[in-house]
Amino acid sequence: MRALVLTGHGDLSQLEVSEVEQPVVQQPDHVRVRVYSAALNHLDLWTLKGLPGVSLRFPHTLGGDGAGVVEEVGSGVESLTVGDRVLLNPGLSCARCEYCAAGKDPLCRSYRLLGEHVNGTAAEQIVVPAANAVPIPFIPEGHPPLSWVEAGSYGLVGLTAWRMLAHRAKVRAGETVLVWGVGGGVSGMALKIAKLMGATVVVTSSSDAKLRVAESWGADHTINHATEDVVARVREITGRRGVDVVVENVGEATWDRSLRALSRGGRLVTCGATTGPTVTIDVRRLFWYQWDILGSTMGGREDFDEAVRLLAEDRLRPAIDSVFSLERSVEAVARLASGDQMGKIAIAIHAEAQSSAM
Repeated sequence: MRALVLTGHGDLSQLEVSEVEQPVVQQPDHVRVRVYSAALNHLDLWTLKGLPGVSLRFPHTLGGDGAGVVEEVGSGVESLTVGDRVLLNPGLSCARCEYCAAGKDPLCRSYRLLGEHVNGTAAEQIVVPAANAVPIPFIPEGHPPLSWVEAGSYGLVGLTAWRMLAHRAKVRAGETVLVWGVGGGVSGMALKIAKLMGATVVVTSSSDAKLRVAESWGADHTINHATEDVVARVREITGRRGVDVVVENVGEATWDRSLRALSRGGRLVTCGATTGPTVTIDVRRLFWYQWDILGSTMGGREDFDEAVRLLAEDRLRPAIDSVFSLERSVEAVARLASGDQMGKIAIAIHAEAQSSAM
């Protein structure tokens, strides 16, 4: 079968589309899925560069997001049958430990991600635990049908952003939320989820064009963080109070401004460090203003089910920046690396998803 693979760590020259061995179902609780569409995340760039503590066997298939059709089920699978249309939960856990039992799957000692620790979704076939293949919901009558590209671009960002806002930061109606870098998949989804929760949302980008798109998604206020003083604008917007919640995934470059934009008793929730992992904090400000600093990675199975429910109700969909065929998927990674995208970059793998490919 064909797949987008790493041949080693480094730059884009380490990527290629090539023939790899087709996976087979070896465990009774696993299924084999014919992938119709996949999507990229910033995690794929980190995997390309190499992550501390993660040792890969090359060639290694990229991709954490995907959707497709079940083609084979293990002998112990009762929840799915051949022919079912499914979208994939990218987080793999033991489902038995104390953390999994508490709905905190990412804290599981055996937690892994598709495309990072094991072969991912940017391939014609993938084998996953049946619990990670969730039936694609039917959209209510009168609403635009869900496309393969949308289904295959939803899992990681829907899960991550929902966990961050609903369960970690616990955003409430009437609060004000600051979202950095709205062009990214998680940040764009965070904007949409915060609006669903009844929050006032302030977003940033270095692109005025992206900020205009964010306004069409419901952003109440926009800030160009390359040309404007983010903290001063936040203070102006909030009457000098600051925001209740900051959604962070940038790290070193924005950390101090994120803290200075917070209100007393505010919450900062972070899921990434794209500009670097080392930040500093004046602990006196932390305890004096009684801030909450919250880490968040992916989410549990119940979080995924909640995110899929919002998709089923057509209250939440991923924004699609562009669609590439599998044969052009190295170009897709190059676009992701450029930072020019506004939403998810999808890979149409099967012929039925190719109609929207670039």
